[in-house]
Amino acid sequence: MIDKHILLIFLDGVGLGDDDPSRNPFAAANTPTLNALANGHRWLRDTGQQVSQRAIFMPTDPRMGVPGRPQSASGQAAILTGRNIPQLIGEHYGPRPNPAIRELIAQDNFFKQVVANGLTGALIEAYPPMFHQSINSGKRLRSSYQQALHEAGLPLFGEDMIYSGEALAVDWTGEGWRQHLGYTDTPIYSPLEAGRRMVEISRRYNFAFFSHWMSDTVGHRGTVDDGARLLETFDSVMQGALQAWQDDEGLIVITSDHGNLEDLSHGKHTENDVATVVIGSGKEKFVDGLATLADLTPRMADFLFARP
Repeated sequence: MIDKHILLIFLDGVGLGDDDPSRNPFAAANTPTLNALANGHRWLRDTGQQVSQRAIFMPTDPRMGVPGRPQSASGQAAILTGRNIPQLIGEHYGPRPNPAIRELIAQDNFFKQVVANGLTGALIEAYPPMFHQSINSGKRLRSSYQQALHEAGLPLFGEDMIYSGEALAVDWTGEGWRQHLGYTDTPIYSPLEAGRRMVEISRRYNFAFFSHWMSDTVGHRGTVDDGARLLETFDSVMQGALQAWQDDEGLIVITSDHGNLEDLSHGKHTENDVATVVIGSGKEKFVDGLATLADLTPRMADFLFARP
């Protein structure tokens, strides 16, 4: 196992909304594990900073002083570059990075920093062959976090890593590969098992990044019931992850790029704060002064690269 590592769990489109179960799945779902990470509170607009034994819950600004609704490409790039990308390009932009964002990601990003410091990093979500083909043919642009991985010279995992158990599917359980991609023999995990396996996989790297984009998909086109089911799955995933995680082995960081899922009354992004949750020894130092998405990479760098 790597001595000190970070597992960053990225939930696309998850903000902090009102305590209204008619439009906010966070107000409707049964999520005891997530609530415990917020010191017994639901993940809502009025929850505020919360400190519990294992976690610190921090509302985090995805707007970064730029008017308009935050977007995926600029938000993800801010998370992984430590720079105020919307301010630098003059707008919130997404879903895929434009040339200006790709240039900023190429200049520097946390995956590149990990490699430059002689450490190991990976995106521990795997993609089917058709996805790789569309990327390699130029028909599809990489997301900002995939672009950051690419600029660091690190591979985007494929189906072989699903079969070997060295990566997970976007839905954690792997059911989507069977139901939607036509596979008949890929692994299936319970959410609890998937959470434990996510931690086990993360221990192979100094920096492991897992992306869950289905939360944004539900935010755009789903119902409160869809969102509640997704959150209850994630709750069980985190239950398994917390069972496996040892707080002195590093940090788990959960964050998002913009709001969306927390208000299903319109199907658009929101301007709400997002939740950042930090678990593990050193969490107090990590969140000290953390205010925006651009504050994450400097703190991850300080945690991983600081010399005794």
